This record gives sequence, structure tokens and C-alpha cells, in this order.
Amino acid sequence: MKKQMILLATLLICTLSCGVAQAQKKVSILGDSYSTFKGHVTPKENWVWYPAENNDVVKLEQTWWHQFIHDYGYVLEKNNSFSGSTVCHTGYNKEDYSDRSFITRMHNLGNPDIILIFGATNDSWSGAPIGEYKYEGWTKEELHTFRPAVAYLLSGLQTLYPQAQVYYMLNSELKESINESIYTVCKHYNVPVITLKDIEKQQGHPSIAGMKAISVQTQEVVSKTK
Repeated sequence: MKKQMILLATLLICTLSCGVAQAQKKVSILGDSYSTFKGHVTPKENWVWYPAENNDVVKLEQTWWHQFIHDYGYVLEKNNSFSGSTVCHTGYNKEDYSDRSFITRMHNLGNPDIILIFGATNDSWSGAPIGEYKYEGWTKEELHTFRPAVAYLLSGLQTLYPQAQVYYMLNSELKESINESIYTVCKHYNVPVITLKDIEKQQGHPSIAGMKAISVQTQEVVSKTK
């Protein structure tokens, strides 16, 4: 009888553990420097910003995405973040960033249940061309501008990962034209926007406190829509 009870208890624990594992959702991140950390981006050749001098985020566990994934019971599928990258193909000094843009990297996110886009900061900072709203038939030239690129990105993600829920994380302190563009295009594709507020920064990048605020604010939105 004792052996049977032990066996039953073991089976029950295994069943519960398997159920929890199956319930965990896989998260992929498509980001820029805010989501990087040395040794923890895919592909490994992507440029990283963290850890950096004059910023108190020095441990992986302090990043917003590590906190979000581990504190709320998710699993990391891929973190395809590239420091300094823009959503569109135009980067700083009007250089061609098609090798690192969000719309190029969106094809390498694995098999996620949740996709978090955290971009537009560099488009705002670099003064990338804003462009016109367009939702199909994008030309190569148009993808060097912001509005068509965001639409191309969301359309592409919904096509490539039809099983995934996509969210757009909007940084604080960006140009109003960038904010307006994200709200408009996300509404067209029915993509929730996580509007970040009161994010403490050092050297223009989230501090430990800022990272925590991003994680908490992201979960507040995701928990309501998942």
C-alpha cells in the first residue's frame, strides 16, 4: 500500500509539472539596445549595449525582459535584439540599415506564443524619414521610411507567426510623429500598444528602476489580453 501511495504521488507530481510546463508561453523579443545583454541575444553577432559604463544595469537578471519572463512564468524563445537598430531601413546619418532593421530581423524569432516588439527609439533619435501610411504593396524605397516599415513589420509578423499574440512596446520620450504613427498602424492591425511611462534612464537607457518599471507595465497589458 505504501509503495502504491508513493507511486501515485509521483505520478501526480509529474502530471502537475507537465501541465505547468505545457501552460508556459514562449516569448520572443524583437528589439534594440534596450533589450540587449552581452551573451544573451540571437544571433550572437548582434550588437549589444548592456552592460555599459554609467548605467547601473550590470546583471542579466536586472533586464526588463529577464524579469518579465521569469517573474511571470514565461519561457524565452528568442531575443533578437540589435543595439542601434531602426524599424525601417534608414539609420543614423541616413545610412542603409537593411542588414539590421526590425523588418529584416523579424524572420528569425523561432516559434513564439507572444512577440514583444520594442523598437522605434532609434528611428526617433536618428530622424528617420516618417513616410506615409501604407498597408500593402510596399516598395523597397518606402521601407526606408518609418510608417510603411511599421505596417510591413506588423503585417509580416501576423503572417509569419499566426499563432502568436503581438504587442508593440512604445518607449517614453519619443517624437510625437513616431508615437502617432505607432498608434495608428497598430490600430489598423489590432495590435495592443504598451505605452511606457515614467521610465528612469541613464545615458538614455533604462536603469535598474527603469527596467523594473518596463517589466511591470508590460505584464499589466499582457495579463489583460493573453
